[in-house]
Amino acid sequence: MPRKARLKSKNGIYHIMLRGANKQEIFHDDEDCIKFLDILEKYKRISEMKVFAWCLMSNHVHLLLKEGNEPISITMKRIGVSFVWHYNWKYNTTGHLFQDRFRSENVETHKYLLTVIRYIHQNPVKTGIVNQADEWRWSSCLAYYGKQLHPTNLLDADLIFRLISVDFTIAKERFIEFNERKSKDQCLDDRGIERRRLSDEEARQEIKQLLGPIEIAQVKSLSKLKRNEVLLIVKSIDGLSQRQAARILGVSPNLIFKA
Repeated sequence: MPRKARLKSKNGIYHIMLRGANKQEIFHDDEDCIKFLDILEKYKRISEMKVFAWCLMSNHVHLLLKEGNEPISITMKRIGVSFVWHYNWKYNTTGHLFQDRFRSENVETHKYLLTVIRYIHQNPVKTGIVNQADEWRWSSCLAYYGKQLHPTNLLDADLIFRLISVDFTIAKERFIEFNERKSKDQCLDDRGIERRRLSDEEARQEIKQLLGPIEIAQVKSLSKLKRNEVLLIVKSIDGLSQRQAARILGVSPNLIFKA
């Protein structure tokens, strides 16, 4: 079946979600997150797009962007290719990292623009990783609150504040109040939100249940074919990071990534 063409936003603003293929992790450490944001900032300059919000989670990314001097699909392709090149080089892997096609929705009213920003900032809260949106380092929330973030020129907050008030101080206060208000906002597809991260003990119990008669300590000694079958099943556990799985099973993270 041919792909359905994206509907073009009337004002060029899109809420975009990139997800790891098969829900795999795409960010394993701070360096990966910093690299993605550096790449985003680079193509912001090149394409002259605006960046209104972002949130980096372990296996997906939310972005709120305004199209620049080229179609947003081209800009996203450039960003994706650049990050995949970095990822494959760093982790000595090959193949797909992201799902084939990024998901998007048009953001065409001021009200929904603010709603999407709040939804993006509250993503880590909904997954149980943090209690407050400003506790998560890898979103634009702290930049809106006036905290210094890297890259310093990535966020375009002025337009958002001007939608709230011409007085910057009032706009910032009202934005923070709105951003922290508990909500049941649903943007794109809430079914895709990952559950909270499992503790190591919870993860061991989940892995043991999946392994059946195979002991955790035996996994690394299995034949390559059998081991990969087991690792593929383990990777499907919601809330289990691949590095966490590697640590518990006593295998190289690369074996988990490639399985």
